[in-house]
Amino acid sequence: MPRIRLKTKLVLAITAMVLALVVTLSWIYVSQLMRQRIQETYQSADFIAHQVLTGARQALEIDLESTRIDLTDPKQVRVAVAEIFQSDPGLNSLLQSVVGYSPTIYDVSIVDEDGHAMLHTDASLLDKQMPNRTELTSLRDGRFKTQIDAVYGDPKVYEVRLPIQRNGAPFGEIRVGVSTVFLKSELQPQLNRAMIFSGVSIFISLLLAAGLSNLVLRPLEAIGRRLDAMTTGADPAVEQEVPAGTDEYGAVNTKIDRLGRQIRDVKEVFSALKENLDQIMSTLQDGLILFTKDARIVLVSASAERFVGKQRGDMLGLTVEEVFNDSTKLGQIVLDAFALRQSVPQREIELDRGRRIELSVDFIAESGEQLGALLTMRDAESVRRIENEIELSRRLAAIGRLTSGVAHEVKNPINAIVVHLEVLREKLLQIDPETKRHMDVIGSEIHRLDRVVKTLVDFTRPVELKLVDIDLRQIVDDVVALAAPEAGRHTVNIEAQLDSDPLTVHVDADLIKQALLNVVLNGVQAMPEGGRLTVTAERAGQAARIQVEDSGQGIPPDVRDKIYNLYFTTKKSGSGIGLAMTYRVMQLHNGALDFESELGRGTTFRMLLPMNDSVRVEASPVSGTQQLPS
Repeated sequence: MPRIRLKTKLVLAITAMVLALVVTLSWIYVSQLMRQRIQETYQSADFIAHQVLTGARQALEIDLESTRIDLTDPKQVRVAVAEIFQSDPGLNSLLQSVVGYSPTIYDVSIVDEDGHAMLHTDASLLDKQMPNRTELTSLRDGRFKTQIDAVYGDPKVYEVRLPIQRNGAPFGEIRVGVSTVFLKSELQPQLNRAMIFSGVSIFISLLLAAGLSNLVLRPLEAIGRRLDAMTTGADPAVEQEVPAGTDEYGAVNTKIDRLGRQIRDVKEVFSALKENLDQIMSTLQDGLILFTKDARIVLVSASAERFVGKQRGDMLGLTVEEVFNDSTKLGQIVLDAFALRQSVPQREIELDRGRRIELSVDFIAESGEQLGALLTMRDAESVRRIENEIELSRRLAAIGRLTSGVAHEVKNPINAIVVHLEVLREKLLQIDPETKRHMDVIGSEIHRLDRVVKTLVDFTRPVELKLVDIDLRQIVDDVVALAAPEAGRHTVNIEAQLDSDPLTVHVDADLIKQALLNVVLNGVQAMPEGGRLTVTAERAGQAARIQVEDSGQGIPPDVRDKIYNLYFTTKKSGSGIGLAMTYRVMQLHNGALDFESELGRGTTFRMLLPMNDSVRVEASPVSGTQQLPS
């Protein structure tokens, strides 16, 4: 089957849209015309029914009272009313004139409750049972198909009914018959003209749509040729401004020229960006190598030369196998990653001569398709220096936050002192117990202020660490011995589990002992009903880890992010200084402190200290642990 051209599709689509529009408008016009005419017929029949009702009432008011009948007998009343209707000249004249002059009225009758005609435009039907015909409202409110069938289908008589009441009770009804024969004779000429007009409009619109769309879309071929020339690199016509009054094709043609100029400008910008990227890559400290999906190198930073040992220009265009070999640690990792097509998360490795670097391999994919890979190499020593600087900034920020907290605590005692001093001035001439109470308050507040300020000074004063090499197991033994009396008072059993190998750390022994003692005592006090506290000292990679696990009630989730804050405590007699001091001590030793807690089952604190060097050790991620405050 031959393929339909785009131009032909557009012509057919435009023609179909015009056809649909014209057909819709024609259908709306014909349906509204028919509905309006039927509505007018119904209103005319309803008006006639009301006229007959008015004439019937007037006849009954004049004649019924003059008859000598028993008005309580329905049969006598019915016979009398029928005689009045049939003998009333005005009412009969009205019925005859309606049928004679109305183009759509078939007949008019007045029937009693049983459907017998008391008055009818056809005298032969008097006193006979009248058939129930379909009401005209069903045609008026019906669908378009129902109305078309009524006009063009078999003849049928519809009627409009109006009930008659006497003394508030139903007596009969007025029926006005409307014949579709008469409705056809009036509607068909108009509908035929409308349909002919619609058919002609549809035909003309089809011709115009097909012709005009074909004419308008004819320049598509020329536009296609210009686009082909532009995509093949040919220089299109020089860009021109769109003159006033230019047709659409001219405007599109000019815009294509402008598009071609923009594409050339983009190429120039791309070239400039490429030069800038080369300059950036030459000054970048990290070693970056970008590979294509077939493992060829397309981008190399200048720093990569220091890690790989080859010049940038020599590596471009080569495959990963041609640049790296499995005789080195770096080459083994990179080649294995490309062989398995599996990314390598950032990890630290040691090169020749003890040099350590951090590297990662990331494979780039989109919609499941491999696009390439990126090798990143970084000097681990420089990373550590940056981390140390960041950690120093964090410590300074923490000290600033602590200072602001203490300032807030100092403000309240001062305010209390001022208030009570004012009261005291008024009572200095009187010696009574009330005066003594105010003086006691002043002494208490001044004492509390002195204690807060002293704590602030001790906490923010620079600490000179007395670093020594010591086995961490010895510190744990000393702390367990110190905490034993307090644990005995709380019926808590302390159990120490120590590593079999020495855990040598370079720390200030007194500060570490105090920090660990704070955590142990907190664990003991968290078990007022007694229990077991386990202190574990063990190796964790390049760090020594102390773990303090209690079986208390645990730390509520809503306060876990506050436990390291100065002066925050959940105990009535607590100072809120112990854990804050422990955290500061761990910072001073480049260590880490974290915890995990479960309500009803207890809390576990972990303290990590570097071994053999002063490299800061990061706490291993533990599910449910709380991050240290920054």
